[in-house]
Amino acid sequence: MSAHSATGDAGAGQAGAEQDGTATEFTPAELMEVNAARALAGAKTCFVGIGLPSTAANLARVTANPGLVLIYESGAIGSRPTRLPLSIGDGELAETADAVVSVPEMFNYWLQGGRIDVGFLGAAQVDRFGNVNTTVVAGGAGRPELRLPGAGGAPEIAASCARALLVLRHSTRGFVERLDFVTTMGHGSGPHDRARLGMRGRGPVAVITDLGVLRPDPETSELVLTETHPDVTPDQVRAATGWELRTVPEPHTTAPPTPAELTALRRLKNAGRSDV
Repeated sequence: MSAHSATGDAGAGQAGAEQDGTATEFTPAELMEVNAARALAGAKTCFVGIGLPSTAANLARVTANPGLVLIYESGAIGSRPTRLPLSIGDGELAETADAVVSVPEMFNYWLQGGRIDVGFLGAAQVDRFGNVNTTVVAGGAGRPELRLPGAGGAPEIAASCARALLVLRHSTRGFVERLDFVTTMGHGSGPHDRARLGMRGRGPVAVITDLGVLRPDPETSELVLTETHPDVTPDQVRAATGWELRTVPEPHTTAPPTPAELTALRRLKNAGRSDV
């Protein structure tokens, strides 16, 4: 997908260009990040993963949901970073937080106590039931092709937050029929697995990608395409998915990013960079 205009038309200029200080073009990645931020509208608290989830959550904090309280695994509560953090240990998170608590308190009291609305996570692989792999990509002869960062707090976040959101780029490498490793449980193998295992939260309620949005079917918990981004067809999304993806009868089209959303996103990404 090429660069697009914030009014929804195909962009003729360079992706990321600005005219008179107002962003007018956007990339597929920016479209994904903006829609991920919009998914946090109405949330009160969000347990934030590093990377794409942190970009989206911090964008939501300055656009769609100014009152959103961001919570990081390192114990930072109410962080308002002026730039995107490099890790959960980034000093910017503690310096801008309302409070910093110990990791045991964060997990035992705040997370497992059911006090956090949304868990926002990234993924290397996702299957049709929203289960996540962030541990290893398998190679030949049973040997790993790629070792990934691992679980961190993701299994507990997905288990205990009231609901979870996933964000990742859409490809057959990421959306797979069978995970190489189950790091974090989404909906297991169907609609009753979470309840059977005593998990508090609803699990993944949306997967936001650079092609569209997938949501679990209310009856089967299998991910279904419900929304496509501008100029993306359901067939394109199916072709980028490693299983036979079902769609709702008439998928909605997401709204393109507004100039204000793009400007805020780029300020976040550029903050602290020496080459800008």
